[in-house]
Amino acid sequence: MKNIDNYDFNGKKVIVRVDFNVPLNEKMEIADDSRMRAAVPTIQKIRQSGGGVILMSHLGRPKNGPEDKFSLKHIVRHLSALLDTDVVFADDCIGESARRSASSLQPGAVLLLENLRFYKEETAGDEAFAKKLADLADVYVNDAFGTAHRAHASTAVIANFFPEEKLFGYIMGNEIKSIDKVVKEGEKPVTAILGGAKVSGKIEIINHLLDKVDNIIIGGGMMFTFIKALGGKIGNSLIEYDLVETAKNAMAKAEELNVNFYLPTDAVIADKFANDASTKYCSSNEIPNGWMGLDIGPETGEAYKEIIGGSATILWNGPMGVFEMSNFEHGTFEVANALADATKNGAYTLIGGGDSVAAINKYKLRDEVSYVSTGGGAMLEYIEGKKLPGIVAIMGE
Repeated sequence: MKNIDNYDFNGKKVIVRVDFNVPLNEKMEIADDSRMRAAVPTIQKIRQSGGGVILMSHLGRPKNGPEDKFSLKHIVRHLSALLDTDVVFADDCIGESARRSASSLQPGAVLLLENLRFYKEETAGDEAFAKKLADLADVYVNDAFGTAHRAHASTAVIANFFPEEKLFGYIMGNEIKSIDKVVKEGEKPVTAILGGAKVSGKIEIINHLLDKVDNIIIGGGMMFTFIKALGGKIGNSLIEYDLVETAKNAMAKAEELNVNFYLPTDAVIADKFANDASTKYCSSNEIPNGWMGLDIGPETGEAYKEIIGGSATILWNGPMGVFEMSNFEHGTFEVANALADATKNGAYTLIGGGDSVAAINKYKLRDEVSYVSTGGGAMLEYIEGKKLPGIVAIMGE
């Protein structure tokens, strides 16, 4: 298959789907440019190989056409600095200004199109809209893993107009390779650490991973649905009553497959959902009424560190507690540091999902783990075994 390293871009115009959906503050300054920085190697590779680059992305969720606060013009200056070149901006993604700018694009130059989602046709996967985008270029590169699970015009449909000239950028290639390294080729023992608030967001992953991992570690608000399924007392903790039976079935399946299924044995409990709440430790299955579990306890933290330390391949998705509040972040902090230590000792560690990535960044451990995924929803769906439109469009079924 053609890839970005062996493709000859010389003299070609290359339209690249990037994920520049970055947070902007009220002054329209970029609050976090990590998605932009992640795309730099792909862009520079095309430029250095003699190609002209046309970048397309969405920003935010504009409802009714163009809105200034969702304009990609706000990122042009910063993008120019990252690429060390003057990026040209087209105030539309199709139409005259886009066509004119694309037709005069020189090798090595970079053009940024206006927000794709100013057109409803983008999210509708409209073929005529995709054709207008495709007409701007000779080659299509998808490097937006975060949107690969959407069958949008720029992420999937456009590839139909490039039967031969379509490929993944470095982000897409690395994401697929990294997730496959865990779920398809993981060196044993393989451990999945799953946290966050709800079982409903993770149950498909748990079921899909059961025949691929040796250990499943559970934390976060979702732990109480499992503890309830075992007959525990959870006080006022978060619970999804309609999933208690599902949780019970998942644990039974784990036992059947000889997968170790770890639940917290103790918890940090609070008398209200607030950082200034009264707190204490107690057994995770003996939480009194009027109290709620907001983090895993120290005994669980130590046990989890030991399991992580003995693993060769580790996936982490979801925090262990309400880590945004300083009194309930200790479990998440411990797990993040245990992952960094495991990586130092040769384990392969993959971090994915918005909150886990936020935690790794908060504790400044991003460079201490093997790979940090850029795509929350896309990563989860890929792990669940679903076919992602953005991947299928390039690789086929």
